[in-house]
Amino acid sequence: MTLIVGLTGGIASGKSTVSTMLKEMNIPVIDADVEARLAVGKNEAAYNQIVAEFGTTILLPDGEIDRSKLGAIVFHNEQKRQRLNQIVHPEVRRRMTEKKEAAIKRGEEIVVLDIPLLFESKLTYMVDKTILVYVDPKVQLQRLMQRNQFSVEEAKARINAQMPLREKKKLADVRLDNNGSITETKRQLEEILSRWGLTLK
Repeated sequence: MTLIVGLTGGIASGKSTVSTMLKEMNIPVIDADVEARLAVGKNEAAYNQIVAEFGTTILLPDGEIDRSKLGAIVFHNEQKRQRLNQIVHPEVRRRMTEKKEAAIKRGEEIVVLDIPLLFESKLTYMVDKTILVYVDPKVQLQRLMQRNQFSVEEAKARINAQMPLREKKKLADVRLDNNGSITETKRQLEEILSRWGLTLK
């Protein structure tokens, strides 16, 4: 029986770090962001729908979608953002489910679905357990400013656009405290996995 785990967090909370640790343990990780990029690749079903909906002005000279141009359109227009999500999200879910099924067929003990908006998008039905990577608000703000060279205002705007980590904490099965060192984070992760009866490679 394969255990399907949903991994999530807030912006700059360290979810990618934990995702990398899982991969280093030879645990298959299916990343929603990667699948979203692939789903809108040239001549994919979602790509054709997006071009039909938003026009050819959003394309780069090579025909690929100019993500920043498209982002600028939907960031300021809720209706267009929802339309884009209606096109992309089902494709991402389909791709992730396909890869999950393949991993189950291979007899994997555990498969991790890395989904940033796991709770917001109400995708917990896709997984058996959820892990939330969290940090304190002050740490989150500092890390985001450092990582993206944002001003306090820019960083706060990005953080406030998401469901607060304190809300996500209430929804998660397990909370992984990433305020400390990498070593401490890894120790907690190993502890969670062994508590779930997984043999770490």
